[in-house]
Amino acid sequence: MNPSMSKPQDERLKKISPLKKLLSRPELGSVAGLILVFSFFALTAGNQGFLTVSGTVNYLEVAAQLGILAVTVSLLMIAGEFDLSIGSMIGAAGMVMAISVTQFGLPVWLGIVLAFVFALLFGWLNGFLVMRTKLPSFIVTLASMFILRGLTLALTRMVSGSTRVSGLKDAAAGDPLALLFSGSLLGLPVSVWWWVLLTLILSWVLLQTRYGNWIFGVGGDANASRNVGVPVARVKISLFMLTAASATLLAVIQILNTGSADVLRGELKELEAVAAAVIGGTLLTGGFGSVIGAAIGALILGMVQQGIFFTGIDTDWFKAIMGSMLLGAVLLNNHLRKKATEVK
Repeated sequence: MNPSMSKPQDERLKKISPLKKLLSRPELGSVAGLILVFSFFALTAGNQGFLTVSGTVNYLEVAAQLGILAVTVSLLMIAGEFDLSIGSMIGAAGMVMAISVTQFGLPVWLGIVLAFVFALLFGWLNGFLVMRTKLPSFIVTLASMFILRGLTLALTRMVSGSTRVSGLKDAAAGDPLALLFSGSLLGLPVSVWWWVLLTLILSWVLLQTRYGNWIFGVGGDANASRNVGVPVARVKISLFMLTAASATLLAVIQILNTGSADVLRGELKELEAVAAAVIGGTLLTGGFGSVIGAAIGALILGMVQQGIFFTGIDTDWFKAIMGSMLLGAVLLNNHLRKKATEVK
């Protein structure tokens, strides 16, 4: 008897065809969508400014502001959790910084540090409550979204008498830390560089480090991961802190570029970030996804938002198009995963 016939081959040693590898990539659907969206607007609005340098910079900036959130949200979703409070965090962290500078006379760099410290503590609290209570993160962060938005509105009115705080641009002039979050480099807004940097670093962390394996593990099967020694609670809490920090990064960039903070800033950004991550191939059930895919998802949405403007179509249609794209992306990604399992 042939020894190879008596001993079943280990599944992990089986060769995977290049086609199956391609179809199983989370980013595949978003890359196809990006080519389709770019081609559509290049044909319909190419001579109306979409293909110009300024048009490209415009949609890259919109995509970057969403992408900064989406790449961290995708990691949290891969770990099997949601954070619906990041939109409120944009308004809250911005107010922490703005009020520290304008009402209490602190230097801008210290206001920025305080905003990040506040966000990290709030993110830790979100993660701690999810892990301790065992409640779905959707419920915990939905509650914290309302609490944070309400506290920001009430306390800002109490301290400043308004829902908007201005005068930060002059205060930030010459501040050493503010330079990292304002202006442009090589013709691109600083938000684009932060988006690219975060995408590269977080993608490397997810795909090349032990911590990245832990993220996939806790999202795929938390109990099995815990049984082999993965610190499930620590991984998830750290990711909640990361999403809160990314919301603060966006808040600081917006404040230093507009010179003002507003309590309503960031509304619905949490859902747009989730949409970008899903369009990029991240599963709502956890255990599968891609940082690069989430960045591409943000680029698609930014391109659509600015592309509609260039075509002259009423921009009110953006939300309807985004919803349709979200549904289409989920159906396409499900189809591709099914095909990947069928291909030998």
